[in-house]
Amino acid sequence: MVIVILEYLVPLDRIEAALDDHREWLGRHYDAGDFVASGPRTPRTGGVIIAECSAEKALEAVASDPFALQGLAKHQVLEFVPSRVSPENWAHV
Repeated sequence: MVIVILEYLVPLDRIEAALDDHREWLGRHYDAGDFVASGPRTPRTGGVIIAECSAEKALEAVASDPFALQGLAKHQVLEFVPSRVSPENWAHV
């Protein structure tokens, strides 16, 4: 499993201008079964993606994120092996 941390590098108005393309990119990875959850950080300084794929595949994916291609955000990919999962809590995501 992978957590991707996005950090915005530009003002929010530039992020907003690219958000539709970013959401389309997210949708392709949800459809492929790689991404399981995503959303903005609080405060809105970036975002988080939870992915069910290898770190290598996540790195390939983030390289094609419009935010990365336009220099709007940097991505940090953290791979981990869950030792516990709460089915009740996970079902609400």
